[in-house]
Amino acid sequence: MNFKPKIIAMDLEGVLIPEIWIAVSEKTRIDNLKLTTRDIPDYDELMRGRLDILKQHNLTIKDIQKVISTLDPMPGARKFVDSIREKTQLIIVSDTFYEFAHPLMVKLGLPVLFCNSLKIDSNNMIADYNLRQKNGKKKAVKAFMKCGFSVMAVGDSYNDTAMLAEADAGILFRPPENIIDQFPQYPVTQEYAKLKQYIEKFLDT
Repeated sequence: MNFKPKIIAMDLEGVLIPEIWIAVSEKTRIDNLKLTTRDIPDYDELMRGRLDILKQHNLTIKDIQKVISTLDPMPGARKFVDSIREKTQLIIVSDTFYEFAHPLMVKLGLPVLFCNSLKIDSNNMIADYNLRQKNGKKKAVKAFMKCGFSVMAVGDSYNDTAMLAEADAGILFRPPENIIDQFPQYPVTQEYAKLKQYIEKFLDT
């Protein structure tokens, strides 16, 4: 029997931490910043819209980081992350940015994070964003599998479904109803305890 070590590839926002852009929207009272990949599947369209809004309202990277500094992981997330990392490798695969995520990753115990980066101009404005690679979540899972790993992917939104499809197993965690309706092939859970059960079953197979 050919044994394959196992990896859990997991989304970040909406799964382990609050949606950063929603938090910024609530703080600034700019409703259009509430839009996420749950609402707009095209990530470039979503980000271009966000950058335009930041420019219109003269919001800098420091303004966003100030909001992020007030956030904590979701209740139970740190304990859940620790429990999974005791059993196997957990890699966070996210479309967020290192300039945003680091304080929250510290609060999660600094699991490995694959994400993107921002281009900041001399006025501390976010001038652009740099994808680590296009379709990065799917390609990360594909690369893990090419390296001989068996992969379970966990996500909540449109931009996670490609990696769920690529993986050996995929789980939706706390997705909105439109995602559940459009992707009925994936099991859905709302609680870390149940997600942990799915992962443990995957690890035991």
